[in-house]
Amino acid sequence: MSDQKGQEDLGIDKLDKQILGILMNDASTPYTEVAKKLVVSGGTIHVRMKKLEELGVIRGNYLNINPGKVGYDVCAFLGIFLGKASEYRDAVRELEKIEEVVEMHYTTGTYSMFAKVICRDTRHLREVLNEKIQVIKGVQRTETFISLEESIRRQIRII
Repeated sequence: MSDQKGQEDLGIDKLDKQILGILMNDASTPYTEVAKKLVVSGGTIHVRMKKLEELGVIRGNYLNINPGKVGYDVCAFLGIFLGKASEYRDAVRELEKIEEVVEMHYTTGTYSMFAKVICRDTRHLREVLNEKIQVIKGVQRTETFISLEESIRRQIRII
């Protein structure tokens, strides 16, 4: 099944893509301004956005904060090794409780899971690793990669 077919199955059309394109560029754009750009009513934009939320295309609205500007200077990626694949769900439940874990992925390859962690400094990172993550049942070990710079950050382009 092609990507285009998948989008049609969800009921996403050209107008939906145009709305998403505008808001992905600047999420603070008022619906009335989006409507003017697309020559439709504000109500149409509101209805379309509600539909996209219900379809799961839009997963939420949140501020994108620069962690470094609020005292969180270390971004690290963790390769997490589980003893058994069956321990994944329990490990995720425990990892969800750790505020410093901002992303988690179930992966193929070397690691069972791959996490993104944001900490104040390397001491804080060590505490998170030693006192919160490595004590989780099923976590055999972790491998840590500290990010020196985020070079690219973007959403997927809606065609």
